Amino acid sequence: MSKDVSLGFARTAARLLMGGALAAAGLTHLTVAREEFQDQVPPWLPFDADDVVVVSGVVEIGLGSMLVALPKEKRRLGVLAALFFTAIFPGNIAQWREKRDGFGLDTDRKRLFRLFFQPVLVLGALWATGVIGKPRR
Repeated sequence: MSKDVSLGFARTAARLLMGGALAAAGLTHLTVAREEFQDQVPPWLPFDADDVVVVSGVVEIGLGSMLVALPKEKRRLGVLAALFFTAIFPGNIAQWREKRDGFGLDTDRKRLFRLFFQPVLVLGALWATGVIGKPRR
């Protein structure tokens, strides 16, 4: 298998995995983890925490589904996913600064480590959809 084919396969697999993970996370926003996600919403946000959780869950389901079902739109969707991951980052910061437990993040160290994972998601969304790291020909 050539390098380009292997890279294309890896990107496609990463895009599909990210899409599935986003859709699954969105479903948990609306069901089993709804209250836990409410604890992630920064208290300074001028919206009802449950509304934020529901809207973000619907966005995740839609974005994840589109990443899987619309491969021709992958670059645009990759940018949207990166913007989404950036938009929810203040919730992660609030969780760390306000020492809010949730999803097993029950120590300052775990909450701080989580902050460094968000840029990985942003870069992963951009890479998996070919926005960055495009091989030269």
